[in-house]
Amino acid sequence: MRQVEIFDSTLRDGAQGENISFTVEDKLRILKYLDKLGIRYAEAGNPSSNPKDMEFFERAAQLELQTTKLVAFGSTCRRGQLPEEDKSCAQLLSAGTSIVTIFGKSSEFHVNHVLQTSLEENLRMISDTVSFLRMQGKQVFFDAEHFFDGYKLNPNYALDTLRAAVKAGAERLVLCDTNGGCFPHEISKITSLVVAEFGKKVGIHCHNDCGCAVANSLAAVQAGAVQVQGTYLGFGERCGNANLSTIIPCLQLKLGISCIPEEKLIRLTKTARYIAEIANHMLPAELPFVGKSAFAHKGGMHVDGVNKISSSFEHIPPETVGNHRNILISEVSGRTAILNKITEIDSTLTKESEKTQELMDLLKEMEHQGYQYESAVASFELMVLKQLGRLKPQFTIETFKVIGEQTKDYQSDLSSAMVKVKVDEQYEITADEGEGPVNALDKALRKALEVFYPVIAQMRLIDYKVRVMEPKQATAAKVRVFIESTDGENVWTTVGVSTDIINASFKALTDSIEYKLYKYGEARQE
Repeated sequence: MRQVEIFDSTLRDGAQGENISFTVEDKLRILKYLDKLGIRYAEAGNPSSNPKDMEFFERAAQLELQTTKLVAFGSTCRRGQLPEEDKSCAQLLSAGTSIVTIFGKSSEFHVNHVLQTSLEENLRMISDTVSFLRMQGKQVFFDAEHFFDGYKLNPNYALDTLRAAVKAGAERLVLCDTNGGCFPHEISKITSLVVAEFGKKVGIHCHNDCGCAVANSLAAVQAGAVQVQGTYLGFGERCGNANLSTIIPCLQLKLGISCIPEEKLIRLTKTARYIAEIANHMLPAELPFVGKSAFAHKGGMHVDGVNKISSSFEHIPPETVGNHRNILISEVSGRTAILNKITEIDSTLTKESEKTQELMDLLKEMEHQGYQYESAVASFELMVLKQLGRLKPQFTIETFKVIGEQTKDYQSDLSSAMVKVKVDEQYEITADEGEGPVNALDKALRKALEVFYPVIAQMRLIDYKVRVMEPKQATAAKVRVFIESTDGENVWTTVGVSTDIINASFKALTDSIEYKLYKYGEARQE
């Protein structure tokens, strides 16, 4: 089987994405997860850019990584300077990695107008820097910045930059679609020409400004590239980088090209959720392979088909990438779909069971009240378990109170909440403040329950949605509140309905915690 190297730049390129900020601890945790997944290379930053990256390299050197090789990143020496005189080159060496990536300009336009130097001087900068690093015992990967745009403008000069790098000892020539403006047919054609000259040294690095980063990366591999660079969830500047959580299964499961150990594929979804959690980034539900909707089915025909033959509406078995099938409960999913969902919880139930009919009637009643379980599968599961007598409530809410405060200039939205809970025969009363009543309630409820269940500290709310169900009723209308929660590995959604938005929110919050405790109890029994 053909092999392709995966080069993950989440810790460097990904950290340049908007609203993404990693601490040193964050980077170390992500690095360990990438290693568990079997990623070949992880580029972790530029040691000359800030003290945080330097601290990271010092601490990462103490880790016992099984598969992943750490890579430091920097630029060629400056114009008019030798590498041994260049401060950034010296700091690149101080990272202590055996592999370094340097970037240099491959576009005549950028050399003239950005670097503001001569074409010859740029070639000298590339050659001298690669040669210097090789003499220091480093493996060198050369990122040919703006290569595709440069090739379109002046193909001979773009290729000259690669020739200078490889002659000086670069082991990889990474072609960068830095502006993300190319299409697959362009990437394929140009990469093929580069591979024809340089052979198995070529890599690809794509940005997503035209939405083609994944397709462009796959086109480059099919044209002969042996290394794919990207970020695990597509984080990056502007529209992001090529998404490795999509590229890896596409290569391995669709094209038969090995890039991580076969047994590690099952970790793809878990890794995606873990990195999203650390980045404080909501994992897009529609993300291929690893999103929670990647294998979700709602339409009656689809549900019926996938239950008969899974491949009829699923291009791969979801378990292959550590994900799972999700049959959405709604008015269009059909009775069979609802029954299948119920039997997932209790396999002894049949279509003719008395309990099945009770659950069907209960579902209709709850939907009549305004509940919707299409997305809130956790609340649906709790409802079924309670009706079957299989769920013992872990706590009882005795009372709760919310007080909202507002300054006359509307600059503060501070609220406070008090909650009294009962666990077995013990009571706990706590209070807390938050940005608004729901946040205050959330914090107060957690504080009370963590006294009895410390595991609750693992979970947090990641999304909160409110829908007014009867707009004509104005402020007296019922509202439906969805709350999405995570514990860093799993994600679940709960729902609450009321004419009072705080009550609806509190119902969804309590369901969310009840579900976490139920699943935690299940895991402990296994």
